[in-house]
Amino acid sequence: MPSRLPAIPFLLLSLYSLLITASCAHAPTDLPPTVTASTTPTLTETPTEAPTQTPWIITAAPQAAETLPAAPRGTFFLSLPDGGRFHLFAYAPDSLPLTRLTNGNWDDITPALGPGGEWLAYASRQNGYWDLYLLNLQNGGSLRLTDTLAYDGAPSWSPDGVWLVYETYGEKSLEIAIRPVADPAAAPIQLTSDSFLDSSPAWSPGGRQIAFVSNRSGEPEIWIVDLDRASSDQFANVSRSSETVESHPAWSPDGTRLVWVSADPSTGLTSLQVWDARTPDLPAVSLGAGDWPVWQDAGHAAARLLSPNQTYLTAYTVPQGLLSLPPVLLPGALEGLSYGIVSAPLPGIFETAAQVTPAPLFIPALNPDGDTLPGRTALVEVSGVQAAYPQLSDAADDAFAALRAHVALEAGWDALVSLENAFVPLTTPLDPGLSEDWLYTGRAFTLNPALLQGGWMTVVREDFGQQTWWRIYLRTAAQDGSQGRPLTQLPWDFSARTGSSKAYEEGGALMDAIPDGYWLDLTALAAEYGWERLPALTNWRTYYAGTQFNKLAYIQGTDWRSAMLELYPPEALMTPTVVVPPTRTPTRTPLWYRSPTPTRTPTPRPTSTP
Repeated sequence: MPSRLPAIPFLLLSLYSLLITASCAHAPTDLPPTVTASTTPTLTETPTEAPTQTPWIITAAPQAAETLPAAPRGTFFLSLPDGGRFHLFAYAPDSLPLTRLTNGNWDDITPALGPGGEWLAYASRQNGYWDLYLLNLQNGGSLRLTDTLAYDGAPSWSPDGVWLVYETYGEKSLEIAIRPVADPAAAPIQLTSDSFLDSSPAWSPGGRQIAFVSNRSGEPEIWIVDLDRASSDQFANVSRSSETVESHPAWSPDGTRLVWVSADPSTGLTSLQVWDARTPDLPAVSLGAGDWPVWQDAGHAAARLLSPNQTYLTAYTVPQGLLSLPPVLLPGALEGLSYGIVSAPLPGIFETAAQVTPAPLFIPALNPDGDTLPGRTALVEVSGVQAAYPQLSDAADDAFAALRAHVALEAGWDALVSLENAFVPLTTPLDPGLSEDWLYTGRAFTLNPALLQGGWMTVVREDFGQQTWWRIYLRTAAQDGSQGRPLTQLPWDFSARTGSSKAYEEGGALMDAIPDGYWLDLTALAAEYGWERLPALTNWRTYYAGTQFNKLAYIQGTDWRSAMLELYPPEALMTPTVVVPPTRTPTRTPLWYRSPTPTRTPTPRPTSTP
């Protein structure tokens, strides 16, 4: 891992923002010091005492309107891809380079720093299933908190550090549960238990409210559950926006504001919205572009910033919406973000994990039997793949084979065994508008669209600027929690275009409900092997072939013409120019029924007969 992360220019994100807004195996020696063993309480027994002041919360002092708050100095905790798995990392922009905290042949996601800055809660698949774990940041020890076959993830701490609220997969949807930290054997308290999707809980600093995402109103919105009220009057919808889709709520340190992500289904654009709990009837105010927000202090909020094939970390001042952290390029997709001040410097035990260099996912090698001219790349037969031309460029076949094996392992079935297309020769015309398609280069493939119709694949629409992109999810063979994760986003339904005129003009519509079960994010996994998704054509709403929802390309920084020249000589790419002959002065063409030199013919006349 590099010691410093590169940053993209400040102006680039400013323009984009304006567009939007216009593991460790060591056992712990003790439990968290704030935890005391007790019997499992009910919701009404949730601690009512005032929350203890946590060292990572910075209270902003009153200041003039034109004065911006000072930048905070804390530590980010992130879940990033690393050697084919997601691991936990720590990063401080000014003092700590990206440092690995966990290392193992499993995934660690959704970290959440505890109030005292000593314990880090997260979800891990160390035992083959998603469970909650605690990582001690003072000695590197870990503690397993849950032991279920169902998915448990996205933990959030109570302000006193005694409880965790998290999302857990029920029979057919995600639910919200609460459990004590001191007693791993205690049964969880179900905060929700219904057919709706309830996810991404966030515990209020006041201790008596929990914000979460729910589609109980018919679409994903931000709801708050009040632990002091009766069950019939506990839930309140605070986003109240039927035109957008909300996700990832986060409370400010003083509990007066709530930030969440708002996505416009008609454009796909996402933005951060800040809602003031002191004036609940007023709508939320837009802060800037981003996703998965976390508060740094009362005057700063950090977030994930997505581009089509890259992920950045950035931060804004609140409520001004000015950049306080220029976008920092991350080495892959982000599956969890937390922020705070740790109680002590990270111990040396994490240096062991930080020094580990993951083995490469695959080693590219040229085909020794390739019969090609110097400077050119051979086409390689892809064994066991069904396609019209089961071939790929020698530059991409190793990456495809490695990705195919990993997909089969994670999904439980070989999704890349049957393709719509792999390599396409120049003599085979594709659909209109695809004359310069990456399939001609041998560096791309398209998944079988029958997977979408059969329910084994679904796609989520993501818009960046004026372009539309698609995120591919594959349904896993095992639906017991050992493979994949539950979906939290509404997929796009192309077939809806036949149901109404509005859906026809929009090229489809969002599904009415999130599909149940466990799914694998193929787009994120393919990106680790160098396979990128491609944008839809501008006419995709009325032209189904222009969606390109099932296409992945191994671009590797090259352009289409350079990739074509790896296979073909320059003469093969030359387009013949049509030569128009000179126009002569037209002459009148005689009609076929008229002689050019007519002669007079005497007409016989009748004569009288005696």
